[in-house]
Amino acid sequence: MTTDPVPPDNPVRVTPRPSVAGEREDALTDTQEEIVAPPKGMVGTAMMRGMRRCCPNCGAHTLFVGYTKVAPVCTNCGLETGNFRADDAPPYFTIFVVGHIVVGAALAVEQNFHPPLWVHAALWGPLTLGLSLALLPLFKGAVIGVQWAMGIRG
Repeated sequence: MTTDPVPPDNPVRVTPRPSVAGEREDALTDTQEEIVAPPKGMVGTAMMRGMRRCCPNCGAHTLFVGYTKVAPVCTNCGLETGNFRADDAPPYFTIFVVGHIVVGAALAVEQNFHPPLWVHAALWGPLTLGLSLALLPLFKGAVIGVQWAMGIRG
């Protein structure tokens, strides 16, 4: 970081991170790069853009290049989305939400209808898998959007 004070509404100046083994040497320069800080109050907007698998900065559908693989750079605005690390938060949120939905529904079905055990196995297993696969990219995008809005990097 530079030592000169930067007002919060102006761009934040950061130095590039050091080279990692296997990384292209020409990708980093000795000059400082500027990262424009997001406007205040963008957390909700950025989170919703991320949940739609869109870039939190511009809203273009460029956040992921695969199921949950984050694109290194937004092709529309140039935001380096590959610097955001969602790590364990999206699976945790997915397990939390899916667990509450499935356990609550399974208890309600058992209390009201008393189905045989094979019905529970046939119903809740696929529902759990489907909900988990559907919600994981949504939560990952939301976490990346919040990280961008709050200025959290790598």
